[in-house]
Amino acid sequence: MTVLRVAAACATAVFLLALGAAFRPLIWSESPTVTPVLTATELGFVQDMTAHHEQALSLTTRLEPGVDPTVRALADQIADAQRMELGTLLGWTQLAGAAPTSPLPGTWMTGSAHHHSTPGTTMPGMATMAELDALSAARGPDAETLFLQLMYRHHSGGVTMARAADTLITSGPVKQSARAMAQSQSQEMGYLGMLLAVRGVPPA
Repeated sequence: MTVLRVAAACATAVFLLALGAAFRPLIWSESPTVTPVLTATELGFVQDMTAHHEQALSLTTRLEPGVDPTVRALADQIADAQRMELGTLLGWTQLAGAAPTSPLPGTWMTGSAHHHSTPGTTMPGMATMAELDALSAARGPDAETLFLQLMYRHHSGGVTMARAADTLITSGPVKQSARAMAQSQSQEMGYLGMLLAVRGVPPA
């Protein structure tokens, strides 16, 4: 009799467990927590750097082909590097299901020591449309000088954004990418500054 009672109790327990599992979705509404692909800061940086890289490519394409081969080679080198990084940036926004660029650039930098622009207006280092048109129209040494100045300022803004992201983001691939961008663009700024110095022109 004892064995039968134990067997009956076990059978009842199994039945109650199965019944509870069946009715659990009706009693408790389960909402699984989904971890976002990018944090708000990471997404803001990626979107803004996407727009920043797109303008860098525009600067290189607006530089006339017949300029000094040294300047042309540097422009092509910058374009290749930015195009590769742009592919990574666009991949991240696609994975996050977000727009490639932000309607309110710079907002992610609020509170950063590197933040020197007004949120929602523009990003550091960006050229105006008038400056872009001037570069398209420039020829010879004038085109070289204007390109070098605009790209120097553009890289300076890019370094500012990348360093801010490196400071604000705790860890992960976006932080690593930001740090690499800051390093590579700082190196290119040194070369841009040298080419401007040879021409007796200040970077600004």
